[in-house]
Amino acid sequence: MTQQQTVYLDHAATTPMVPEAIAVMTEQLARTGNASSLHAAGRAARRTVEEARELLASHLGARPSEVVFCSGGTEANNLAIKGLFWARRATDPARTRVLFSAIEHHALLDPVTWLAKHEGATVETTPVDKIGRIRLDALRQAVETDPGSVAAITTMWANNEMGTVQPVREVVELAAAHGIPVHSDAVQAAGYLPLDFGASGLDAMTITAHKLGGPVGVGALVIRREVEPVPLLHGGGQERDLRSGTIGVALIAAFAKAVEVTLARQAETTARIEALRARLVAGLTRVVPDAIVNGDPEPGAGHRLPNIAHVTFPGCEGDAMLMLLDAQGIECSTGSACAAGVPQPSHVLLAMGYDERAARGSLRFSLGHTSTEADVDRLLAVLPAVHERALAAGMVRQR
Repeated sequence: MTQQQTVYLDHAATTPMVPEAIAVMTEQLARTGNASSLHAAGRAARRTVEEARELLASHLGARPSEVVFCSGGTEANNLAIKGLFWARRATDPARTRVLFSAIEHHALLDPVTWLAKHEGATVETTPVDKIGRIRLDALRQAVETDPGSVAAITTMWANNEMGTVQPVREVVELAAAHGIPVHSDAVQAAGYLPLDFGASGLDAMTITAHKLGGPVGVGALVIRREVEPVPLLHGGGQERDLRSGTIGVALIAAFAKAVEVTLARQAETTARIEALRARLVAGLTRVVPDAIVNGDPEPGAGHRLPNIAHVTFPGCEGDAMLMLLDAQGIECSTGSACAAGVPQPSHVLLAMGYDERAARGSLRFSLGHTSTEADVDRLLAVLPAVHERALAAGMVRQR
């Protein structure tokens, strides 16, 4: 099967680079210069980096000094949650609790688990409702039990499997009453929702380039100047003494261009992709009547992302359907790409109240800036036969 016949419906895992970002990156890759060097080539590289930092800050409602470049979302999340925990505990040893939602990406779930295992953190998971939204009443109760012992709170801006948007502003308000710092993983939200770091009241926020039409390997932790987390890496201190390592000029320049292009088209792209998602959901529930679309059914920035359709197929194994679809040139996922190849139920669906069998029988179809009606129609054309085969295989397994 040729590349032209392949339908890519896994944009939540990574989305193709926009041509403008490719052009900028290609141009920068041909240049030499360490942004920490004092000669002319170094100064030119530094100018490129700082212009990119200013552009990112202007689009994200932040100050340039609040943008700390790193290798991507995972590093930014680790720096945020570990760094905040260590810094807060250093000023008050009683601050050992970390609160986070039950639907966080493994890029936060695993660092928090590590803190519990190796650093003596007390980890408390905040439950979510049936559409995958954090329960503020439960979070409030957890905080008010002993606010002085809470080192940090983290909650994603929008879930990477369901697309459900979280009540970030309410979480910040709840935490601010007790002086507790809040971090948000905004990796999935950044391309489709208007983000204003300053107005949000957050102390730290994670974004990454490859979800926005930029390259893999670069992201940023947007963090208030007043917040001083303990660094993960020690070396040259290139990024505000919070992140050491030679600065990737070409990656950063392409990152900034991708943000500029993507956010300039955000309103138009969001409306187009929401219409594609509606076409997908309507067609899918028509050709497979038993299919269940998960998450918030309401569209809009306060409800869910426009590009993700998470679907449960009762009686089927999601992995089986994924491979059958792949054989037909349809590329999607069973959830987070970081858990790919591991046959386990989604912790997100389990947190929403699904049993293990339902959680294993789900697929995520995620659209992006290159998606078309033809892509959706191709999925709908092959889905009935794929579903029939997967259902038959599931029945055989149950015997």
